[in-house]
Amino acid sequence: MRNVTFAATQFAVSANFDENIAKGEALVKQAAEQGANAILLQELFAGYYWCKDQDPKYFDWAEPYPTSRVLQHFSTVAKQLDVVLPISYFEKAGNAHFNSLAMIDADGTIMDNYRKMHIPDGHGYQEKFYFSPGDTGFRVWDTKFGRMGAAICWDQWFPEAARILALQGAEVIYYPTAIGSEPQDPNWDSREHWQRVMQGHSGANMVPVVASNRIGTEQGETCGITFYGSSFITDPFGAKIQEMDKTSEGVICQEFNLDQVAKQRASWGLFRDRRPEYYGRITQF
Repeated sequence: MRNVTFAATQFAVSANFDENIAKGEALVKQAAEQGANAILLQELFAGYYWCKDQDPKYFDWAEPYPTSRVLQHFSTVAKQLDVVLPISYFEKAGNAHFNSLAMIDADGTIMDNYRKMHIPDGHGYQEKFYFSPGDTGFRVWDTKFGRMGAAICWDQWFPEAARILALQGAEVIYYPTAIGSEPQDPNWDSREHWQRVMQGHSGANMVPVVASNRIGTEQGETCGITFYGSSFITDPFGAKIQEMDKTSEGVICQEFNLDQVAKQRASWGLFRDRRPEYYGRITQF
């Protein structure tokens, strides 16, 4: 039986790249000390969430996949700790820029790159100014501790993404995130909606979901955002079994027997009873 412990983290970032990398590493080590085999850090954790504003200076923060300092650093960490790390970073590829994630295996191997497919554009979340839509398709990775899928933040609102990952054999789905207050409406708190949607993906596909969000208030030129944390882990039925609060830095861990989960998923018949020959209309609208 394959017992694997997954961890989610959350923390507030500073303006200092090295400080953010060090804080991320410290939380990875903390999770590993608690027995975690695969540890998720939040979206674009190397710096402030700069997409609050449209300013071309931030393109200088992007790094090529082969030479990314973020990926190279956490490759060393993964190998030292024998853990799997899905790592979010700002990618430069020729003249294009992407919101990307690379899976790093427990031996330090930097595996295939995933580029965020769905790009939001709203007040405080002006990502279309910086990121091209992903061109990699949805990816899963065979790692030392299982077959893992990941999507990034805005991707999590789309059930099609989670279903494709599950159909490709993902035994867990990661969602690194940066989400908080809505500058255009300070009375709108999307936290519970954000969680419920991912819980639905977990229950509909019968796979655990691990979501990591940032905390703290970050002020931009045009607006500020208070990120609401609330990182969580679901069981295969969509129930939250680990959850952090809105303001605390730290880690949460949960062990699953992935072989047992696979048997539950097969016995429930969700994939057996699919009718894909009648689903074509979804592409017609």
